[in-house]
Amino acid sequence: MALEIKVGPPQIAIHHGHSVLLTEPDGRILWPSDKGLYFLDTRLISSWHLYANGETWELLNSGAVVPYAARIHLTNPRLPTEDGDIPAHTLSLVVSRAIGEGLHEDFDITNHGGTPARFNLEIAIRSDFADIFEVKGGRIIRRGRITTGWDGQTERLTTTYRNRDFQREVIVQTARSDASAVFANGRLSFPVSIEPGRTWHACLLYELVDGTAHYGAPSECSVEDAHAPLRRSLAEWSASVLKFTCANEDLNRLYAQAIDDMAALRLPIEGTDHMEFVPAAGLPWFIALFGRDSLIVSLQNAHVYPAFARGALDVLGSWQAREIDPERDAEPGKIPHELRRGELAHFKLIPHTPYYGTADATPLYLIVLHTIWRWTGDLALVRRLLPVAEGCLAWIDQYGDRDGDGFQEYQTRSPHGYENMGWKDAGEAVVNPDGSLVKGPKALCELQGYVYDAWLRMAEVYEALDDAERAATLRQKAASLHQRFNAAFWNEETGFYAFTLDGEKRPVWTVASNPGHLLWSGIVPPDRAERVVRRLMAPDMWSGWGIRTLSSDNPSFNPLSYQNGSVWPHDNGLIALGFRRYGFAAEAAAVARDVFRAGSYFALNQLPELYAGMTRRDSGFPVQYLGANVPQAWAAGAVFSLIQAMLDIEPDAPRGKLRVDPVLPEWLPDVTLRDLRFGETTLDLQFRRADGKTLVSVLRGDPASVEQVGREAPRAGG
Repeated sequence: MALEIKVGPPQIAIHHGHSVLLTEPDGRILWPSDKGLYFLDTRLISSWHLYANGETWELLNSGAVVPYAARIHLTNPRLPTEDGDIPAHTLSLVVSRAIGEGLHEDFDITNHGGTPARFNLEIAIRSDFADIFEVKGGRIIRRGRITTGWDGQTERLTTTYRNRDFQREVIVQTARSDASAVFANGRLSFPVSIEPGRTWHACLLYELVDGTAHYGAPSECSVEDAHAPLRRSLAEWSASVLKFTCANEDLNRLYAQAIDDMAALRLPIEGTDHMEFVPAAGLPWFIALFGRDSLIVSLQNAHVYPAFARGALDVLGSWQAREIDPERDAEPGKIPHELRRGELAHFKLIPHTPYYGTADATPLYLIVLHTIWRWTGDLALVRRLLPVAEGCLAWIDQYGDRDGDGFQEYQTRSPHGYENMGWKDAGEAVVNPDGSLVKGPKALCELQGYVYDAWLRMAEVYEALDDAERAATLRQKAASLHQRFNAAFWNEETGFYAFTLDGEKRPVWTVASNPGHLLWSGIVPPDRAERVVRRLMAPDMWSGWGIRTLSSDNPSFNPLSYQNGSVWPHDNGLIALGFRRYGFAAEAAAVARDVFRAGSYFALNQLPELYAGMTRRDSGFPVQYLGANVPQAWAAGAVFSLIQAMLDIEPDAPRGKLRVDPVLPEWLPDVTLRDLRFGETTLDLQFRRADGKTLVSVLRGDPASVEQVGREAPRAGG
């Protein structure tokens, strides 16, 4: 009998909007730890414990039931009382939590014993109001003052943090309780008395305060009824996204979980339609606006939920830099990296107000704008955002190319800035072949590919806007970059591209995953593509769970590191799309198979931000990276990218055509997509592998709108 192994951190995470609750499996928040109730980059609850007469309850089972709610089943140890002992495991306690803007907490205790049970239920709550950056860094500095007040008449506990004009507050209010609470010795205490077979109930409502704005808890008691507007929003979300089914049940579960993860990571946009969102990056550390992450997630979701792209383009465009600010690494036209709203950002102790330390978000913005136009045909959106796009193009020329050599380079000018500004943004992520750190300014290879791709895409946009002259200029610039890049970055002896150019303009021949993005961008000449693919699939790069970030032959390789040997699902998704672009369908499917295989081992079938780059054994399982964000938006979106790499769906909504060139592997003989939206059309498509070929049938919609490239035309019906 096979043993089922599940990998992942032992925790419960629930989330909505800017509120995140991260606890131990038994619901506790231990201090010191990184667990807690976070709101707008501040930890409002840093310690939470539950007792019966001072004794800790015992965990039976627990878990999140929806992204915003969790249920925890506990039972009692033997409890000495003045009425005699309450035998162990005769009390059942269910703690239900639902998070909206605030938090609703229910306590339901059932007496399964034969005699009445009387004891004190105690909840110990503490707040440190630590900035999320300091929690993550493990170094918390108290700058302000915490005060606590208890109103016994209203049973209301208020804990406030003030540091000059910065304030956060959490208000805990009892509700619908079968007994009155008191607060003493740092604990809320309820006198509980339960007859045999009866259930005792109480609620705690956590109201979160940002300065003067109050964010209330869901009012309903049961998890099933909690936060009805959010429940309706989730139902609308589920109805609006692309539906996917196949014969592979592991993949069905991965896809369903990825959809749930995307729902959990939606940040609503003030003043817009209730179904317009921008994707947050990941939980718990990255519930914030991110440039690179939001844009890549928008690309991954273009065929699943195109409205993500609209939200990301609108919000990021509104934060486009207008002036030079070295402290924040800002220059006119640059798209931001990260916006924070905690204490450190408030007092400008960090530059994230927002911080602009990203070299790739600006060209990615243009790629997303073109992509969403191709999916929707919405030229009005392009016209509305054209001033932002013009600013991006100007930034690429004037500031992205720091020294005028025709390549994109980065180097921080801020004392608080990032050493690395590509997607591998860890300080030690860009290394030489001998393992030493590369000195900047650095011209990462993928930055050149992104700009090449952005110029070609925007040329197509300008042609649609009847600006042939501008389109021709961009095409000429792209052709020039293609020639110069392939001369400067290519190593004919190894058949691979340089990781980067260093500060002396010398190519760094470190073998890393970054050149895989060049295939996605299309800057690689066709006669070189096979060598790049083979190099990425060589044993030092291919772990069996996906392509590593860094070759295992490099002295800096560490499979447990953040970006020097780990496997990132989103990285593999982009690489697989690149493989497929150049016709390497089998290799793209191999990447998909093994990343999906890894995902099936993680708890809830939920792909984490990254996992260890250890070599897969026949009897092995993937190893988690401690501290990986789960859920994480572009990890979830990797599921969509990898499916797209096998189906090869190319939209042309402006012309009313959807081109497909599917190649399903043997392990995935069929796929059905429902509610695939492009332009004004909604399609249901079925892909079936037969006699070594993949056929597509249009189950709903106009078959004439679908073109199967290189194969017979799709048929209507089944």
